[in-house]
Amino acid sequence: MIKSYGNAEAKKIFEDGECKKLPQDLLKRAILLLDIMDNVESLEDLKVKGFPPDLRLHKLKGEFQGRFAIDINKVKGWRITFIFEDNVFKSVKVENYHRG
Repeated sequence: MIKSYGNAEAKKIFEDGECKKLPQDLLKRAILLLDIMDNVESLEDLKVKGFPPDLRLHKLKGEFQGRFAIDINKVKGWRITFIFEDNVFKSVKVENYHRG
């Protein structure tokens, strides 16, 4: 379940199905991934229901340590990052890591 959002983009995509910053060709996948996140109770369920192997669930390092990421589109740099704690997703963000 998604408990909190870390940026307006993630919340807008999940609640309204739209976002001006995210390319439209990636919007459907982002909506689907956020919906799956809101309906699973573990990272293992996320892996199973998130269409492996292209989900690429991984722990982040460095200044982002403690967060996880899944790819919306690896080539274009868009991903969903989050903290997973107490079986809920917290501080969920949709971001482009190529743009810092």
